[in-house]
Amino acid sequence: MITLKDVYKIIGGKVLFESLSFEINVGERLGLVGRNGSGKSTLFRLITKEESLDGGDLFIKKGLSIGYLKQIPDQFTGTAKEYLEKAFIELKHLAEEMKQLENKMKDPDKMEKALVTYGELQDQFTEQGGYEMESLISQVANGLQVGSLLHQPFSNLSGGEKTKLSLARILLEKPSLLLLDEPTNHLDLVAIEWLEKHLQQYKGALCVISHDRSFLDHVVSGIVDLESGEAQIYKGNYSSFEQQKEEKLLAEFHQYQEQQKKIKKMKEAIRRLRQWANEANPPNPKLFKKAKSMERALEKMEKVNRPMLDTKKMGLSLQAEGRSGNDVLIADKASKHYGNRQILTEVDLQLRYKERLAIVGANGSGKSTLLKLLLQQEEPDSGVIKQGSSILIGYLPQNPLQGVDDQQRMIDYFRQHIRVTEGQARHLLAAFMFYGYDVFQKIAHLSGGERMRLKLAIFMHEGINLLVLDEPTNHLDVESQEVLEEALQHFEGTVIGVSHDRHFLNQCFNETAYLVGGRLYRYFGSYNETKEKWMVLLGQECKQYQATTPKKQQGQTGAAEVSMEERIMELENELSIVEGKIEKEMNTGELIALQEEKELLTKRIDHLYESWINS
Repeated sequence: MITLKDVYKIIGGKVLFESLSFEINVGERLGLVGRNGSGKSTLFRLITKEESLDGGDLFIKKGLSIGYLKQIPDQFTGTAKEYLEKAFIELKHLAEEMKQLENKMKDPDKMEKALVTYGELQDQFTEQGGYEMESLISQVANGLQVGSLLHQPFSNLSGGEKTKLSLARILLEKPSLLLLDEPTNHLDLVAIEWLEKHLQQYKGALCVISHDRSFLDHVVSGIVDLESGEAQIYKGNYSSFEQQKEEKLLAEFHQYQEQQKKIKKMKEAIRRLRQWANEANPPNPKLFKKAKSMERALEKMEKVNRPMLDTKKMGLSLQAEGRSGNDVLIADKASKHYGNRQILTEVDLQLRYKERLAIVGANGSGKSTLLKLLLQQEEPDSGVIKQGSSILIGYLPQNPLQGVDDQQRMIDYFRQHIRVTEGQARHLLAAFMFYGYDVFQKIAHLSGGERMRLKLAIFMHEGINLLVLDEPTNHLDVESQEVLEEALQHFEGTVIGVSHDRHFLNQCFNETAYLVGGRLYRYFGSYNETKEKWMVLLGQECKQYQATTPKKQQGQTGAAEVSMEERIMELENELSIVEGKIEKEMNTGELIALQEEKELLTKRIDHLYESWINS
């Protein structure tokens, strides 16, 4: 389907690819992995011809349809539903032709010919799923939890909402090849697991860029590893790739060691032959000739490069500064609402010294609100929040350094928090992969991953004993995620965290609490071990929504459906009003409240759409 041969590409004066070759074949399901900045997204843009090659060749199978999900979504004028309907543009044309033929069939002179053509078009329309357009849109929109956005103007949506709709549209288009760049960004766990199942049944080929190891394990059957400008192909999912790569590196290192031993022996033999030849009386020309012959053999030998067994990783080691009291954080019947929307209802939580607790829930369930209450950034409407004695908190939000002067240099920001000389600061930051003049960059120029690494560098030297994490792996490549996981496993303090990354949840937390319907349900065990309990809770919540939906008496055809439609429209109107307020509001506290209200409304509308479709 796609062949890249000896590709050469320069970006910003840096050679990204020197002689890269790989191909995507029919039915393949590939994961494209590599460090941040290794050129993964650039490779997709080369395939879609958004960027040109500086050398080499690109071959694309004739007539190949490609669906490309970008990290930055497209622009569109119209509603979200109209944006999704663009996926069925050919079917729309067929429907328009059928409508014109229906008018012709009213004319007796044209009826017979029009009827034959109409029958052919109708068969074509049926085969291509024309009568299933609405249900397909509803199925994908609800799976990705964008059903509540369908009647809103596309231009009014956030970047994350546009990305989710872009993904929905590409899935509806069903191209021969899907190129997905970080498709799980902005999705919660329920939507991620729906997408996995959808892609597992997808009939076309797939190439996906992702740092979500669990997602790759469930979706791909091959890995393309981008490293040092070259693409190495591995069969199997991500876990299999990790094992194969480690074995390959060890074999290469063994080969390198054996060759180095041989080279050392040859050099020693050449030295001795020369010495013996010189010491002979007269000097021995045969020994000189033998030494020269061995030198030529050494020069012609194809040298094996020393493999990098440990690529450059963050030097992260989190040390707890003293210990806190036994009770670290306590919530006693804590409730919180924004406007007339209840977010948290009588939440009870007791977090004790050294415990590792993950908070899991759907988007809009109140996870970030709970963290803000526990950090005492906000006050509960009722109930009590207490922090234990002697706690030193390290808080890592979803968007680290938000609100910081973005014209400030990175090294100056670091030295504000850690009192060291400039030379010492440069040395400490190098352990977090900030080398040379990188440390003098302005914060405005740092990527999401670089901001996260800078914040972690400060934590490492501040000496904290309570870590509060809000989606910490969102902007980190896999190597940096692994370093963070290892550091957390050796951390002697207490950890509470919110995440949608299942691998991270399973590696770092032995207790899981689920936020459902504003209440917190805590279980001993990792996400995988307790997930079924969450599914039961979500099922119970869905039944409660259905039970509280007004229903007309039985026997009135369509009455219940009309009532549910009216409720959806009512909530969507409320959502539009809230979004209008968000655009105009300047106060940060009010903005947070409005955003929480928006998320809750979105969640309720999604539930109603799901109930409406399944009823």
